[in-house]
Amino acid sequence: MEGIDYTARVRNTEFQRKIYSVSELSFEIREMLERRFIDIWVEGELSNCKTSTAGHLYFTLKDDRAQLPAVCFRNAARLLRFRPENGKLFRARGRVSTYEGRGEYQLIVEVLEPAGLGALQLAFEQLKEKLEKEGLFRPERKRPIPAFPRKIGIVTSPKSAALRDVLTVLKRRHNAVSVLIFPAEVQGEGASLQVMEGIDYLSRSTDVDVIVVARGGGSMEDLWPFNEERVARAIVRSRKPVISAVGHEVDFTICDFVADLRAPTPSAAAEIVIKSKAELVERVEQLQGRLASIMKYRLNGLQKFLASKAGSRGFVVAEARIRRMVQRVDDLAFRLEQFARAGAFIRTRAHRIEMCEQRLSGAVQQRLRKWHQAFARIAHTLDALSPLAVLERGYAICLLQDGRVVRSADAVEVDQTVKVKLHQGSLSARVTAKE
Repeated sequence: MEGIDYTARVRNTEFQRKIYSVSELSFEIREMLERRFIDIWVEGELSNCKTSTAGHLYFTLKDDRAQLPAVCFRNAARLLRFRPENGKLFRARGRVSTYEGRGEYQLIVEVLEPAGLGALQLAFEQLKEKLEKEGLFRPERKRPIPAFPRKIGIVTSPKSAALRDVLTVLKRRHNAVSVLIFPAEVQGEGASLQVMEGIDYLSRSTDVDVIVVARGGGSMEDLWPFNEERVARAIVRSRKPVISAVGHEVDFTICDFVADLRAPTPSAAAEIVIKSKAELVERVEQLQGRLASIMKYRLNGLQKFLASKAGSRGFVVAEARIRRMVQRVDDLAFRLEQFARAGAFIRTRAHRIEMCEQRLSGAVQQRLRKWHQAFARIAHTLDALSPLAVLERGYAICLLQDGRVVRSADAVEVDQTVKVKLHQGSLSARVTAKE
């Protein structure tokens, strides 16, 4: 149509048009997604789970219609108590962002937990299954608890009620028993490491006969240090039998399964490991009563037998045989008495050996200190005579190109290049004059 300026309309449209660069649009999309999806929960099946060398966890959450790439960075991934498994249903909490280099969106995961089963329970079941497959729960692997331990090692918190309960029971049942306590935190960050170190330490102690790992009741999270693999491995490699006394009777930990014996409570562990004097006396009396009854029964039988055979020809032979048996019993009783005396002798010698060991250790330490002092004096003398010490005071050494030391001005010529060695570094110099 005449009178209409179409060129002006096109110029006006181009002026109003907003044109993004690729990076600008990617940034805008990222800003929009991060504002809209800043803190969300997503549930899906985990797949393609991989851990990078830097410790980041990469995986995909999917359902039957879509999939979502996700990453759990190292600081969040190291807090996971369990091992993520492909094919399991998980819930992830985080924020949506984009990877601008490829124009892809992904979920930045801060929290990851299994759907249905709790994270701690899943980690518990995973470790339990792993250790059970290794045969660490088999009864034949368990070691017997000594009937009369001389010293008991205890791994627990020195301020805990569990320790007070154990010591109270031990004192009440047999106050002569010795106790070696390894103080360890039993809850929170780093507790499992301290418990492991305590078990290893007591395992190396030559005079400890049995180890008790004790802690009072609590939630699964409170008792979690005793579900750590490092603690279970320490119990397995211990040279001494270990009693697990963690929590209440209804609480079960990985320690309970790998330990040589599980006690329902710390107090019960003390009652198991040490028999009370009253129980020992009662047991001895029971054995004495049974022995007396058996002997009475056997003697009555023998009396009847002898009475029936008294007039027979074989009676004389039987009488001689009985005398030999009586003599043998007397001999055995004498040898038993000698063994008892030998036991006292051995204990005395063991005490003397222990005293000698302490004196020898002190003498060795004293000799080492003397050698250390002598070494320090010699080192000081060598330092004083060292050429490096002279250089440190500000002097220098002048060297020819072949490495010989310049001791006189006659050894060099004018315009000759020499090397000057200082305390720190060296210089290359040219002789301009000789005096």
